[in-house]
Formats: sequence, C-alpha cells, structure tokens
Amino acid sequence: MTTTSKRTQRDYSLAFKLAVVDQVEKGELTYKQAQNKYGIQGRSTVLVWLRKHGR
Repeated sequence: MTTTSKRTQRDYSLAFKLAVVDQVEKGELTYKQAQNKYGIQGRSTVLVWLRKHGR
C-alpha cells in the first residue's frame, strides 16, 4: 500500500493579499507576524506578495 502525500496549496484572493500587504507596509505587522496571524503557508509567500503588490 503506497500513500502519497499531496502538498496543500491555498489560493488567496487578491483582496486578502492586498490587505496583508497593506498591514505590513503600514508597519502594523511584520511579514512573519502576518504569516502566523493568518496561517499563511510558505516562508516567502508574503514577501512575494510585497514585491508584486507593494508600493
């Protein structure tokens, strides 16, 4: 019996991403705090959002 573990990947809405980016840019949260607060998986996910959607 072979079990395969499937990687779980979440799709976040653009509005959610922009809200998180806004909080990080305002200094309300660090990107690490945002990851923990919202349960965002992946070490660089928020950093990628900042690069794509940040000011």
